[in-house]
Amino acid sequence: MNRAQKIVVGSWGVAALTLALAGPAHADASKPGTHIKTIAGLASSLESAGVVLYGKGGATSAVMGDSIASSNGQLVYHVPITNSKNLVKHAGSTLVMFNTTTGKQVELRNPLINLSAGTVRAAVGAGPVTTVFTITNAKTLKPVVKKDASTGTSTTMYEGAELSWAPGIAAAVVNGLGLPAGSLVDGSQFATATVTIPSAS
Repeated sequence: MNRAQKIVVGSWGVAALTLALAGPAHADASKPGTHIKTIAGLASSLESAGVVLYGKGGATSAVMGDSIASSNGQLVYHVPITNSKNLVKHAGSTLVMFNTTTGKQVELRNPLINLSAGTVRAAVGAGPVTTVFTITNAKTLKPVVKKDASTGTSTTMYEGAELSWAPGIAAAVVNGLGLPAGSLVDGSQFATATVTIPSAS
């Protein structure tokens, strides 16, 4: 078993399920933080297999559109930024995938975005920190600075970062959730992300 496959699985509470299946909501990507929006149809495909997605700790989640079960249903994670001097850190936040059928879950804890390297690293369950996503379009991302005249503050936004499963991670997640082999594929896109960094970070 390689490092990426050292995933701790466990049970999950009803309260979190209620949160994950809450009504429609919309994340504001202009506010500081990282907004991770799953690609269209992924959330509904996972739900049909019994898997729900949600955020915990500092991270929250919301459904885009009328229902996560719709063919183009999407889920958005809002993940607060805790430090961005060198790398974009999200300490205390966890992205969770929970299989309601098997009772197994996979957690990606404290995601760390390195825009220059084009990687997103996280602790997988109780295992070591490893690269979980690659940012396939990292070299073409351009910073956009927005100033708020009323507050005198500014933010730097990187919009449309494409997050794809890093080598070995999709298979490890599938194994950890107890899904059929091939349910997720390494190199396939998971989401797009907008990173909005406050000037004070």
